[in-house]
Amino acid sequence: MDIHVVRPGDTLYGIAEEYGVPISQLLDNRLPNPDRLVVGQPVVIQYPEETYAVQAGDTLETIAVKHHTSARQILRNNPSLNGEPTIFPGQSLVLRYRQEQAPSIMVSGHASLTIDQTLFRRTLPYFTTLNPFPYVFGPDGQLISMEDKDMISRAQSMQVAPTLHIASAPGHCCGSSTERTHALLSNPERKRRLIQAIIAQAQARMYHGIELNFEQVAAEDADHFLEFIRALRELAVCCDLPITVALPPKYTSDMPGHLHAGYHYHELGQAADMLVLMTYQWGCSGSPPMAIAPLDQMQQVVEYAVSQIPSQKLLLGIANNGKDWKLPYQPGQTPRTISNLRAVELAGKHYTAIQYHTRCQAPWFRYVDQEGAEHEVWFEDARSIRAKLALIAQYHLKGVSYWNLMHRFPQNWLVLNAMHEIQTGG
Repeated sequence: MDIHVVRPGDTLYGIAEEYGVPISQLLDNRLPNPDRLVVGQPVVIQYPEETYAVQAGDTLETIAVKHHTSARQILRNNPSLNGEPTIFPGQSLVLRYRQEQAPSIMVSGHASLTIDQTLFRRTLPYFTTLNPFPYVFGPDGQLISMEDKDMISRAQSMQVAPTLHIASAPGHCCGSSTERTHALLSNPERKRRLIQAIIAQAQARMYHGIELNFEQVAAEDADHFLEFIRALRELAVCCDLPITVALPPKYTSDMPGHLHAGYHYHELGQAADMLVLMTYQWGCSGSPPMAIAPLDQMQQVVEYAVSQIPSQKLLLGIANNGKDWKLPYQPGQTPRTISNLRAVELAGKHYTAIQYHTRCQAPWFRYVDQEGAEHEVWFEDARSIRAKLALIAQYHLKGVSYWNLMHRFPQNWLVLNAMHEIQTGG
Protein backbone atom coordinates (compact mmCIF):
# COMPACT_ATOMS: atom_id res chain seq x y z
CA MET A 1 0.00 0.00 0.00
CA ASP A 2 1.13 3.51 -0.84
CA ILE A 3 -0.50 6.81 0.05
CA HIS A 4 -0.18 9.54 -2.57
CA VAL A 5 -0.69 13.13 -1.45
CA VAL A 6 -2.32 15.22 -4.17
CA ARG A 7 -0.13 17.94 -5.70
CA PRO A 8 -1.22 20.96 -7.77
CA GLY A 9 -2.27 19.72 -11.21
CA ASP A 10 -2.74 16.08 -10.21
CA THR A 11 -5.55 14.06 -11.77
CA LEU A 12 -6.79 10.59 -10.89
CA TYR A 13 -5.71 9.37 -14.33
CA GLY A 14 -2.20 10.77 -13.84
CA ILE A 15 -1.89 9.21 -10.39
CA ALA A 16 -2.98 5.82 -11.77
CA GLU A 17 -0.32 6.08 -14.50
CA GLU A 18 2.36 7.13 -12.00
CA TYR A 19 1.78 4.09 -9.80
CA GLY A 20 1.01 1.63 -12.59
CA VAL A 21 -2.48 0.70 -11.42
CA PRO A 22 -5.85 0.85 -13.25
CA ILE A 23 -7.88 3.93 -12.47
CA SER A 24 -10.69 1.65 -11.30
CA GLN A 25 -8.43 0.63 -8.39
CA LEU A 26 -8.30 4.24 -7.19
CA LEU A 27 -12.09 4.54 -7.23
CA ASP A 28 -12.15 2.32 -4.11
CA ASN A 29 -11.13 5.51 -2.26
CA ARG A 30 -14.64 6.84 -2.99
CA LEU A 31 -13.24 10.37 -3.19
CA PRO A 32 -15.80 13.17 -2.71
CA ASN A 33 -15.02 14.62 -6.15
CA PRO A 34 -12.73 12.41 -8.29
CA ASP A 35 -12.76 14.96 -11.11
CA ARG A 36 -11.44 17.78 -8.93
CA LEU A 37 -8.89 16.63 -6.41
CA VAL A 38 -7.91 18.80 -3.45
CA VAL A 39 -4.25 19.68 -2.92
CA GLY A 40 -3.08 17.83 0.19
CA GLN A 41 -5.76 15.14 -0.15
CA PRO A 42 -4.43 11.56 0.19
CA VAL A 43 -5.18 8.76 -2.27
CA VAL A 44 -4.65 5.15 -1.16
CA ILE A 45 -2.86 2.98 -3.74
CA GLN A 46 -3.19 -0.81 -3.52
CA TYR A 47 -1.52 -3.43 -5.72
CA PRO A 48 -3.52 -6.59 -6.51
CA GLU A 49 -1.43 -9.77 -6.27
CA GLU A 50 -4.09 -12.34 -7.16
CA THR A 51 -7.38 -11.79 -8.97
CA TYR A 52 -10.16 -14.10 -10.06
CA ALA A 53 -12.69 -13.94 -12.88
CA VAL A 54 -16.09 -15.07 -11.63
CA GLN A 55 -17.48 -18.17 -13.36
CA ALA A 56 -21.11 -19.21 -13.77
CA GLY A 57 -22.33 -20.85 -10.58
CA ASP A 58 -19.70 -19.24 -8.35
CA THR A 59 -20.55 -17.77 -4.96
CA LEU A 60 -18.29 -15.85 -2.61
CA GLU A 61 -18.18 -18.90 -0.35
CA THR A 62 -17.14 -21.33 -3.10
CA ILE A 63 -14.50 -18.90 -4.37
CA ALA A 64 -13.19 -18.40 -0.83
CA VAL A 65 -12.89 -22.16 -0.18
CA LYS A 66 -11.19 -22.76 -3.53
CA HIS A 67 -8.61 -20.04 -2.92
CA HIS A 68 -8.02 -20.54 0.82
CA THR A 69 -9.48 -17.25 1.94
CA SER A 70 -12.86 -16.13 3.36
CA ALA A 71 -15.95 -14.46 1.96
CA ARG A 72 -15.40 -11.64 4.48
CA GLN A 73 -11.90 -11.08 3.13
CA ILE A 74 -13.16 -10.99 -0.46
CA LEU A 75 -15.71 -8.36 0.55
CA ARG A 76 -12.96 -6.32 2.24
CA ASN A 77 -10.71 -6.60 -0.82
CA ASN A 78 -13.51 -5.48 -3.14
CA PRO A 79 -15.29 -2.41 -1.68
CA SER A 80 -17.32 -2.06 -4.89
CA LEU A 81 -19.36 -5.09 -3.75
CA ASN A 82 -20.78 -2.83 -0.99
CA GLY A 83 -20.78 -5.70 1.50
CA GLU A 84 -23.20 -7.69 -0.68
CA PRO A 85 -22.57 -11.29 -1.85
CA THR A 86 -24.04 -10.63 -5.32
CA ILE A 87 -21.54 -11.39 -8.12
CA PHE A 88 -21.82 -12.11 -11.85
CA PRO A 89 -19.85 -14.14 -14.43
CA GLY A 90 -16.85 -12.29 -15.81
CA GLN A 91 -16.56 -9.98 -12.82
CA SER A 92 -12.98 -9.53 -11.62
CA LEU A 93 -12.40 -9.92 -7.88
CA VAL A 94 -9.24 -9.15 -5.94
CA LEU A 95 -8.35 -12.16 -3.79
CA ARG A 96 -5.09 -10.82 -2.38
CA TYR A 97 -3.10 -7.61 -2.41
CA ARG A 98 0.67 -7.31 -2.51
CA GLN A 99 1.29 -6.22 1.06
CA GLU A 100 2.65 -7.37 4.39
CA GLN A 101 0.07 -7.44 7.16
CA ALA A 102 0.77 -7.23 10.87
CA PRO A 103 -0.68 -9.99 13.12
CA SER A 104 -4.47 -10.31 13.17
CA ILE A 105 -6.34 -7.94 15.45
CA MET A 106 -9.76 -7.49 16.98
CA VAL A 107 -11.76 -4.63 15.42
CA SER A 108 -14.71 -3.23 17.36
CA GLY A 109 -17.22 -0.63 16.19
CA HIS A 110 -20.21 1.27 17.54
CA ALA A 111 -23.36 1.94 15.52
CA SER A 112 -26.70 3.54 16.28
CA LEU A 113 -29.90 1.88 15.09
CA THR A 114 -30.33 4.91 12.79
CA ILE A 115 -27.22 4.11 10.74
CA ASP A 116 -27.66 4.26 6.97
CA GLN A 117 -28.22 0.67 5.88
CA THR A 118 -25.94 0.85 2.84
CA LEU A 119 -23.15 2.19 5.03
CA PHE A 120 -23.84 -0.56 7.58
CA ARG A 121 -23.53 -3.32 4.93
CA ARG A 122 -20.31 -1.86 3.55
CA THR A 123 -18.54 -1.69 6.89
CA LEU A 124 -19.70 -4.90 8.62
CA PRO A 125 -17.05 -7.16 6.99
CA TYR A 126 -14.30 -5.15 8.70
CA PHE A 127 -15.43 -5.94 12.25
CA THR A 128 -14.90 -8.55 14.90
CA THR A 129 -17.49 -7.12 17.29
CA LEU A 130 -20.35 -4.65 16.90
CA ASN A 131 -21.74 -2.45 19.69
CA PRO A 132 -25.29 -1.18 18.97
CA PHE A 133 -26.05 1.96 20.99
CA PRO A 134 -27.48 3.51 23.06
CA TYR A 135 -28.42 1.14 25.86
CA VAL A 136 -28.69 3.27 29.01
CA PHE A 137 -29.73 2.84 32.62
CA GLY A 138 -32.49 4.73 34.38
CA PRO A 139 -32.43 6.49 37.77
CA ASP A 140 -33.45 3.35 39.66
CA GLY A 141 -30.91 1.08 37.97
CA GLN A 142 -33.28 -0.31 35.35
CA LEU A 143 -31.88 -1.04 31.87
CA ILE A 144 -33.62 0.89 29.11
CA SER A 145 -33.88 -1.45 26.14
CA MET A 146 -34.08 -0.82 22.40
CA GLU A 147 -35.17 -2.70 19.28
CA ASP A 148 -31.80 -4.07 18.20
CA LYS A 149 -32.75 -7.59 17.09
CA ASP A 150 -32.35 -6.89 13.36
CA MET A 151 -28.91 -5.30 13.84
CA ILE A 152 -27.79 -8.24 15.98
CA SER A 153 -29.00 -10.75 13.39
CA ARG A 154 -27.24 -8.98 10.53
CA ALA A 155 -24.01 -8.77 12.50
CA GLN A 156 -24.08 -12.48 13.28
CA SER A 157 -24.73 -13.33 9.62
CA MET A 158 -21.42 -11.60 8.80
CA GLN A 159 -19.55 -13.44 11.59
CA VAL A 160 -19.47 -10.28 13.70
CA ALA A 161 -20.10 -10.77 17.43
CA PRO A 162 -22.65 -8.31 18.89
CA THR A 163 -21.69 -6.73 22.21
CA LEU A 164 -24.15 -5.13 24.64
CA HIS A 165 -22.96 -1.52 25.04
CA ILE A 166 -24.24 0.40 28.08
CA ALA A 167 -23.56 4.13 28.37
CA SER A 168 -24.09 6.55 31.25
CA ALA A 169 -24.53 9.70 29.16
CA PRO A 170 -27.60 9.39 26.89
CA GLY A 171 -28.89 12.50 25.22
CA HIS A 172 -32.51 11.91 26.23
CA CYS A 173 -32.03 11.50 30.01
CA CYS A 174 -31.82 14.34 32.46
CA GLY A 175 -28.86 14.93 34.77
CA SER A 176 -25.14 14.80 34.06
CA SER A 177 -23.23 11.58 33.55
CA THR A 178 -21.42 12.09 36.87
CA GLU A 179 -24.64 12.60 38.83
CA ARG A 180 -26.40 9.65 37.22
CA THR A 181 -23.43 7.34 37.72
CA HIS A 182 -23.03 8.42 41.35
CA ALA A 183 -26.72 7.75 42.03
CA LEU A 184 -26.23 4.24 40.69
CA LEU A 185 -22.85 3.33 42.18
CA SER A 186 -23.64 4.64 45.67
CA ASN A 187 -26.79 2.52 45.95
CA PRO A 188 -26.28 -1.27 46.37
CA GLU A 189 -29.84 -2.12 45.36
CA ARG A 190 -29.65 -0.09 42.15
CA LYS A 191 -26.31 -1.73 41.28
CA ARG A 192 -27.74 -5.19 41.88
CA ARG A 193 -30.79 -4.42 39.75
CA LEU A 194 -28.73 -3.13 36.84
CA ILE A 195 -26.27 -6.02 36.92
CA GLN A 196 -29.10 -8.54 36.80
CA ALA A 197 -30.80 -6.64 33.98
CA ILE A 198 -27.59 -6.49 31.93
CA ILE A 199 -26.98 -10.23 32.22
CA ALA A 200 -30.62 -11.03 31.42
CA GLN A 201 -30.65 -8.77 28.34
CA ALA A 202 -27.32 -10.10 27.04
CA GLN A 203 -28.62 -13.66 27.26
CA ALA A 204 -32.05 -12.87 25.83
CA ARG A 205 -30.64 -11.05 22.80
CA MET A 206 -27.74 -13.51 22.32
CA TYR A 207 -25.04 -10.90 22.82
CA HIS A 208 -21.48 -12.21 22.92
CA GLY A 209 -20.15 -9.73 25.47
CA ILE A 210 -20.79 -6.57 27.50
CA GLU A 211 -19.15 -3.14 27.18
CA LEU A 212 -19.51 -0.36 29.76
CA ASN A 213 -18.95 3.27 28.86
CA PHE A 214 -19.46 5.14 32.14
CA GLU A 215 -17.99 8.59 31.53
CA GLN A 216 -16.96 11.19 34.12
CA VAL A 217 -16.91 8.82 37.10
CA ALA A 218 -16.13 11.00 40.13
CA ALA A 219 -13.05 10.36 42.29
CA GLU A 220 -15.31 9.50 45.23
CA ASP A 221 -16.96 6.78 43.13
CA ALA A 222 -13.76 5.14 41.85
CA ASP A 223 -13.89 2.24 44.31
CA HIS A 224 -17.64 1.80 43.82
CA PHE A 225 -17.09 1.65 40.06
CA LEU A 226 -14.43 -1.01 40.51
CA GLU A 227 -16.75 -3.01 42.77
CA PHE A 228 -19.50 -2.76 40.16
CA ILE A 229 -17.20 -4.14 37.43
CA ARG A 230 -16.09 -7.01 39.65
CA ALA A 231 -19.65 -7.93 40.61
CA LEU A 232 -20.81 -7.80 36.99
CA ARG A 233 -17.92 -9.94 35.78
CA GLU A 234 -18.52 -12.52 38.52
CA LEU A 235 -21.93 -13.22 36.99
CA ALA A 236 -20.90 -12.65 33.37
CA VAL A 237 -18.06 -15.16 33.41
CA CYS A 238 -20.56 -17.93 34.23
CA CYS A 239 -22.44 -16.98 31.04
CA ASP A 240 -19.30 -16.72 28.88
CA LEU A 241 -19.77 -12.96 28.48
CA PRO A 242 -16.46 -11.03 28.46
CA ILE A 243 -16.55 -7.56 30.05
CA THR A 244 -15.06 -4.54 28.29
CA VAL A 245 -14.62 -1.17 30.03
CA ALA A 246 -14.03 2.16 28.26
CA LEU A 247 -11.31 4.32 29.84
CA PRO A 248 -10.69 8.07 29.40
CA PRO A 249 -7.14 8.90 28.34
CA LYS A 250 -4.63 9.24 31.20
CA TYR A 251 -0.85 9.78 31.30
CA THR A 252 -0.35 9.22 35.02
CA SER A 253 -2.22 7.64 37.93
CA ASP A 254 -2.86 11.03 39.57
CA MET A 255 -3.84 12.93 36.42
CA PRO A 256 -6.15 15.79 37.52
CA GLY A 257 -9.53 16.62 36.05
CA HIS A 258 -13.12 15.42 36.37
CA LEU A 259 -12.78 13.27 33.22
CA HIS A 260 -10.05 11.06 34.68
CA ALA A 261 -10.19 10.95 38.48
CA GLY A 262 -12.55 8.00 38.89
CA TYR A 263 -10.58 5.46 36.84
CA HIS A 264 -7.79 3.34 38.30
CA TYR A 265 -6.15 1.77 35.24
CA HIS A 266 -4.32 -1.03 37.05
CA GLU A 267 -7.27 -2.22 39.13
CA LEU A 268 -9.75 -1.94 36.26
CA GLY A 269 -7.30 -3.84 34.07
CA GLN A 270 -7.44 -6.69 36.57
CA ALA A 271 -11.23 -6.60 36.89
CA ALA A 272 -12.18 -6.46 33.18
CA ASP A 273 -11.43 -8.76 30.25
CA MET A 274 -10.75 -5.93 27.79
CA LEU A 275 -10.41 -2.15 27.99
CA VAL A 276 -10.93 0.55 25.36
CA LEU A 277 -8.62 3.58 25.50
CA MET A 278 -10.79 6.54 24.44
CA THR A 279 -7.84 8.22 22.77
CA TYR A 280 -9.91 10.81 20.90
CA GLN A 281 -10.89 13.36 23.52
CA TRP A 282 -8.59 16.29 22.78
CA GLY A 283 -10.07 18.38 19.97
CA CYS A 284 -13.70 18.30 21.09
CA SER A 285 -16.44 20.37 22.71
CA GLY A 286 -14.94 23.15 24.82
CA SER A 287 -11.41 22.85 23.43
CA PRO A 288 -9.67 25.29 21.09
CA PRO A 289 -9.07 24.15 17.50
CA MET A 290 -6.69 21.19 17.54
CA ALA A 291 -6.33 17.58 16.43
CA ILE A 292 -9.07 15.31 17.75
CA ALA A 293 -6.48 12.63 18.49
CA PRO A 294 -2.89 13.97 18.35
CA LEU A 295 -0.56 11.02 17.82
CA ASP A 296 2.01 12.18 20.39
CA GLN A 297 -0.72 12.45 23.06
CA MET A 298 -2.17 9.07 22.08
CA GLN A 299 1.26 7.52 22.40
CA GLN A 300 1.70 8.89 25.92
CA VAL A 301 -1.65 7.36 26.93
CA VAL A 302 -0.75 3.99 25.41
CA GLU A 303 2.64 3.95 27.12
CA TYR A 304 1.04 4.60 30.50
CA ALA A 305 -1.73 2.08 29.83
CA VAL A 306 0.65 -0.79 28.96
CA SER A 307 2.57 -0.07 32.17
CA GLN A 308 -0.65 -0.74 34.13
CA ILE A 309 -2.59 -3.24 32.00
CA PRO A 310 -1.51 -6.24 29.89
CA SER A 311 -1.28 -4.98 26.30
CA GLN A 312 -3.38 -7.86 24.95
CA LYS A 313 -6.35 -6.52 26.94
CA LEU A 314 -6.20 -3.10 25.30
CA LEU A 315 -8.12 -1.71 22.32
CA LEU A 316 -6.99 1.59 20.81
CA GLY A 317 -9.88 4.04 20.39
CA ILE A 318 -10.18 5.88 17.06
CA ALA A 319 -12.74 8.60 16.31
CA ASN A 320 -14.50 8.61 12.96
CA ASN A 321 -15.25 12.31 12.55
CA GLY A 322 -13.85 15.78 12.12
CA LYS A 323 -14.47 19.11 13.89
CA ASP A 324 -15.14 22.55 12.40
CA TRP A 325 -14.42 25.56 14.66
CA LYS A 326 -15.50 29.10 13.89
CA LEU A 327 -12.74 31.67 14.49
CA PRO A 328 -11.79 33.52 16.55
CA TYR A 329 -12.20 30.78 19.13
CA GLN A 330 -14.26 31.66 22.19
CA PRO A 331 -13.68 29.65 25.42
CA GLY A 332 -16.31 26.96 25.80
CA GLN A 333 -17.24 27.09 22.13
CA THR A 334 -18.63 23.85 20.67
CA PRO A 335 -17.27 22.96 17.22
CA ARG A 336 -19.49 21.46 14.55
CA THR A 337 -19.02 17.71 14.09
CA ILE A 338 -18.54 16.68 10.45
CA SER A 339 -17.52 13.53 8.62
CA ASN A 340 -13.99 13.15 7.33
CA LEU A 341 -15.37 13.11 3.78
CA ARG A 342 -17.24 16.34 4.45
CA ALA A 343 -13.99 17.94 5.59
CA VAL A 344 -12.40 17.20 2.20
CA GLU A 345 -15.53 18.50 0.46
CA LEU A 346 -15.26 21.77 2.41
CA ALA A 347 -11.61 22.19 1.45
CA GLY A 348 -12.50 21.63 -2.20
CA LYS A 349 -15.52 23.93 -2.11
CA HIS A 350 -13.46 26.79 -0.68
CA TYR A 351 -10.35 26.13 -2.83
CA THR A 352 -8.04 25.68 0.14
CA ALA A 353 -5.19 23.20 0.39
CA ILE A 354 -5.19 20.60 3.15
CA GLN A 355 -2.26 20.93 5.55
CA TYR A 356 -0.74 18.10 7.62
CA HIS A 357 0.56 18.53 11.17
CA THR A 358 3.60 16.27 11.51
CA ARG A 359 3.76 16.05 15.32
CA CYS A 360 0.03 15.41 15.70
CA GLN A 361 -0.14 13.35 12.50
CA ALA A 362 -3.41 15.04 11.59
CA PRO A 363 -4.80 16.95 8.57
CA TRP A 364 -6.26 20.42 8.96
CA PHE A 365 -7.12 23.58 7.01
CA ARG A 366 -8.83 26.95 7.28
CA TYR A 367 -11.53 28.42 5.09
CA VAL A 368 -13.79 31.47 4.96
CA ASP A 369 -17.54 30.84 4.74
CA GLN A 370 -20.11 32.76 2.70
CA GLU A 371 -20.69 35.17 5.57
CA GLY A 372 -17.01 36.05 5.80
CA ALA A 373 -16.32 34.06 8.99
CA GLU A 374 -13.06 32.12 9.19
CA HIS A 375 -13.12 28.45 10.21
CA GLU A 376 -10.49 25.91 11.23
CA VAL A 377 -11.09 22.21 10.53
CA TRP A 378 -9.29 19.17 11.97
CA PHE A 379 -10.13 15.66 10.84
CA GLU A 380 -8.71 12.21 9.98
CA ASP A 381 -7.44 10.89 6.66
CA ALA A 382 -5.57 7.85 5.32
CA ARG A 383 -2.22 9.16 6.63
CA SER A 384 -3.42 9.84 10.16
CA ILE A 385 -5.20 6.47 10.33
CA ARG A 386 -2.05 4.66 9.18
CA ALA A 387 -0.06 6.38 11.93
CA LYS A 388 -2.63 5.46 14.60
CA LEU A 389 -2.97 1.83 13.51
CA ALA A 390 0.82 1.47 13.63
CA LEU A 391 0.59 1.88 17.43
CA ILE A 392 -1.22 -1.47 17.65
CA ALA A 393 1.76 -3.47 16.41
CA GLN A 394 4.28 -1.21 18.15
CA TYR A 395 2.73 -1.83 21.58
CA HIS A 396 1.28 -5.31 20.89
CA LEU A 397 -2.29 -4.18 21.56
CA LYS A 398 -5.30 -6.46 21.11
CA GLY A 399 -6.89 -4.26 18.48
CA VAL A 400 -8.87 -1.13 17.73
CA SER A 401 -12.29 0.30 18.64
CA TYR A 402 -14.03 2.83 16.35
CA TRP A 403 -16.31 5.54 17.70
CA ASN A 404 -18.41 5.49 15.70
CA LEU A 405 -19.61 4.07 12.37
CA MET A 406 -22.22 6.71 11.55
CA HIS A 407 -20.04 8.62 9.06
CA ARG A 408 -18.64 7.33 5.76
CA PHE A 409 -14.85 7.02 5.75
CA PRO A 410 -13.88 4.63 2.91
CA GLN A 411 -10.13 5.27 3.10
CA ASN A 412 -10.04 4.09 6.70
CA TRP A 413 -11.18 0.62 5.68
CA LEU A 414 -8.65 0.46 2.83
CA VAL A 415 -5.82 1.27 5.23
CA LEU A 416 -7.07 -1.07 7.95
CA ASN A 417 -7.44 -3.94 5.47
CA ALA A 418 -3.94 -3.29 4.10
CA MET A 419 -2.26 -3.22 7.52
CA HIS A 420 -4.04 -5.97 9.45
CA GLU A 421 -5.82 -9.26 9.13
CA ILE A 422 -9.13 -8.92 10.98
CA GLN A 423 -10.38 -11.57 13.39
CA THR A 424 -13.89 -12.97 13.00
CA GLY A 425 -16.23 -12.77 15.95
CA GLY A 426 -19.32 -14.82 15.15
